[in-house]
Amino acid sequence: MNKWIGAVIRFIVSALVLLAVGYVVPGFSVVGFVNALIAAVVIAVLGYVIEAIFGDKISPQSRGIVGFITSAVVIYATQFFVPGLTVTILGALIAAFIIGVIDAFVPTELR
Repeated sequence: MNKWIGAVIRFIVSALVLLAVGYVVPGFSVVGFVNALIAAVVIAVLGYVIEAIFGDKISPQSRGIVGFITSAVVIYATQFFVPGLTVTILGALIAAFIIGVIDAFVPTELR
């Protein structure tokens, strides 16, 4: 039960971060909390699939340039699955950077 509550809290926090990034980053916008929550789930699933295919070295947690670019690609691709989310390539790069900085201070285990 605690694992589920932790996962729900992580997704809610991720959605709030996406909303905040949407206000700050040009070329990145999310319409509403529900869309941000769906985007958080889609980003987690896409990140999991990419890690499953390519391994941990491509993971954003590795903090390398490959992880950063992978993060930006996942954020950019998410717009094709989530209504109300629009992201430019530059917006995805800036968002990946900001989310990476936030993640360094408030790490989440679930992707």
